[in-house]
Amino acid sequence: MFTTVKGLRIEYTEKGNGTPVLLLHGWGSSFAVYTRIMASLSDRCRLVAVNFPGCGESQTMNEPWTLEDYCEFCLEFMKNVGLENPILIGHSHGGRVILKMAAEKMVNPPKIVLLDSAGLIPKKSFKQRFRVKSFKAIKGVLTLPVIKNYSEGLLNKARNYYGSADYNTAPEVLRNTLVKLVNTDLRDILPNISCPTLLIWGDCDTATPLEDAKIIESLIPDAGLCVLKGAGHYSFCEKPYDTEAILKSFI
Repeated sequence: MFTTVKGLRIEYTEKGNGTPVLLLHGWGSSFAVYTRIMASLSDRCRLVAVNFPGCGESQTMNEPWTLEDYCEFCLEFMKNVGLENPILIGHSHGGRVILKMAAEKMVNPPKIVLLDSAGLIPKKSFKQRFRVKSFKAIKGVLTLPVIKNYSEGLLNKARNYYGSADYNTAPEVLRNTLVKLVNTDLRDILPNISCPTLLIWGDCDTATPLEDAKIIESLIPDAGLCVLKGAGHYSFCEKPYDTEAILKSFI
């Protein structure tokens, strides 16, 4: 199914009837990751999952977006499909959008579920800091006016070498969007979230480490953390039975 949001053709899917639920996927992913969860909860919920711009069959935006743009996108989408005060479920970047909307009272959800959520700027290791500084130094040289017209190939090689997989596989507009997003830290506004919040996290998650989950849990007044042993950043996909049992209890 498709609708138009912020002037873009946007793909979404829905299943079931009952309590409204909105599911937001992570960066570079799609609503396909929620197939099992939607099937599991469809006997009690109306579940709607949307593909962010540039994901699945959703049209890519023309200019880089900020986190505020993603929040506006979700608000317009919910209005389009008739979702009023849904429970919000978000993985990674989807969780980051939910945290922003809930903390700034753009929405008033009855409950929130965060799956290995982004939203904090994690501490970088020495190796990570060194790679960032190295790329910035190389970029500074290769973008000097005297050689800029001849160095694009070298600059692309540097991006491929120093950049993350998410960064390297994205088109330019999404690369610039990702830079804006990963440099956003929401910890100062998390105490404003008043609804019951469930965190489901893999203890082997390296993209959004378990330490982030503990910080988020400590800052949201009514929050609880469930840790899935041996699972990584897609813990809900790696441990589907555990996740479905937890969600059925919480919702």
